Amino acid sequence: MTTTLRPTAPEQRTGDGGRSRSYEVCVNSRPVGRIDLAMDTRFGPGFGRIERLAIDERDRHRGRGTVAALAAEEVLRSWGCTQITVSVPAGAGTALGLAAALGYAERNRNLAKPLTAAPALPAGSVARPMGEEEYGRWREAEKAAYVQEWVDRGVPRPHAEAKAERDDALLLPQGPATPGTILRILAHEGTDVGTLWAAVRPGGSAWVFGVEVAAPHRGRGHGRTLMLLAERESLAAGAAALELNVFAANSPALGLYASLGYEPTEIHLYKLLH
Repeated sequence: MTTTLRPTAPEQRTGDGGRSRSYEVCVNSRPVGRIDLAMDTRFGPGFGRIERLAIDERDRHRGRGTVAALAAEEVLRSWGCTQITVSVPAGAGTALGLAAALGYAERNRNLAKPLTAAPALPAGSVARPMGEEEYGRWREAEKAAYVQEWVDRGVPRPHAEAKAERDDALLLPQGPATPGTILRILAHEGTDVGTLWAAVRPGGSAWVFGVEVAAPHRGRGHGRTLMLLAERESLAAGAAALELNVFAANSPALGLYASLGYEPTEIHLYKLLH
């Protein structure tokens, strides 16, 4: 039997160089599923993405998904992509197993935790809203660190900088006065030790965008305190859950979040196309 991809509509193109197209997954011309592909222009022209891959239930566990994913790589190569990404729900064991077998590696993951009761901060730790001058210094440092994170993971610096500017404009259009924004400075025994950036989202959850402990104060538990602060502030703002993203290589952060009860919700994977 031959598994192929058959376009379901003309290819779509965007002004920024993006491309996308949907396909039926077919076995001997019989449709057995669907796959949607796109160029992930957030990171530059070389990044492709599987937006969706679904095989009909009666045709699962027969290698259809494997062949479709390999065919998708060929399509994206023909578009000039050198890397492919996909996001998989954390509980989708079959899909994660398929991705691993095909050589995908985890780049980052989303975590979440229900909020029920406001935790107490350790003795000597207090928080205050970020002032205007403090905000300006923090914002520049935050953007620079964000750019470097993506550069370290293979994104060309110009595209990483462009993404940082887009995200900054989207997430903080009014600076510290942006509705739902939580910006705090944590002090311990009178000394500033770290910063928190979170925001309440529509739908009842909050998202942690940044937790940073100043270099001289790391390794003393202040990262945990900042996360407790994030839970307190989010709960006070009406959020029922707290979510965040963490890169797979950040083992200390992964350990911290696990110890605080955060569980993965979505895994983001990538593969280089040679």
